[in-house]
Amino acid sequence: MTTYGPESAVRRNELAAFLRSRRERIAPEQVGLPRGVRRRTPGLRREEVAQLSAVGVTWYTWLEQARDIHVSAQVLDAIARALLLDRNERTHLFTLAGVVDPAPGARCSTVTEPVRVMMRQLEPFPACVQNSRYDLLAYNSTYGNLLCDMDALELHERNCMWLAFTHPEWKRGLVDRDKVIRAMAAKFRSAMAEHITEPAWKHMLGRLQQASPEFREIWDRHEVMRVAPERTKRFLNTHVGLLHLDYQVSWLGPRPGPRMIVYVPSDDESRHRLERLQEMITAGAPAEPAGV
Repeated sequence: MTTYGPESAVRRNELAAFLRSRRERIAPEQVGLPRGVRRRTPGLRREEVAQLSAVGVTWYTWLEQARDIHVSAQVLDAIARALLLDRNERTHLFTLAGVVDPAPGARCSTVTEPVRVMMRQLEPFPACVQNSRYDLLAYNSTYGNLLCDMDALELHERNCMWLAFTHPEWKRGLVDRDKVIRAMAAKFRSAMAEHITEPAWKHMLGRLQQASPEFREIWDRHEVMRVAPERTKRFLNTHVGLLHLDYQVSWLGPRPGPRMIVYVPSDDESRHRLERLQEMITAGAPAEPAGV
């Protein structure tokens, strides 16, 4: 038998609830399974997660029933991949299980290789994948140098809202920053309503409230927003200057969830400046990022 620490029963129940919530959000088509005509379970069935993870159905069922069973890092890794967990969710899974993650910096399984290839092909147009918590799960080289050197940041810092409130260079690059940060906070509050008890969301909120008085003031307004009214943004890039970019969102699964965001130049001058930025990246100045 394994133990999860002094609060083992609490941790097992939290782990069980977390697994169920992640399983129910995944459409069968996302993992290459047929939906069928008699499916009543939201998302995946337990036996499907077990199949994708190469573990026994009974064993996985016991895990979701919060039974006191042994769980290894290898099995947790397989489950994390099967459930398409992002980096924060993967960390949460291993923390609840009381197991050391063998690959804490592993690529996010939410972002498939075809999506990464697509983002590389879109260069010099900036493209990224983020979730509803604003975590940056992947990005191409242009996006990686759009507002700062993304690869110079720690993984836990790669969050658009965190950067918009705390990172000096990122803040300078947001031309209409006052409007942008109000909209981001309002959309974060709207999205958090569906994740109000999840530790990753509460942790991000706590970090922002502690680090930024500006965020606390905006958060206390209780503004909410589901969809941004505008589709154009202005960025001031350190290397090439002002960029006017329209953006398009493509959902990679059920909404709300991970989405790919592509920024397209609104005018010829912005296109030329993006091309010049990409040439600088290719030449090695600024350094080529490894976000994709």
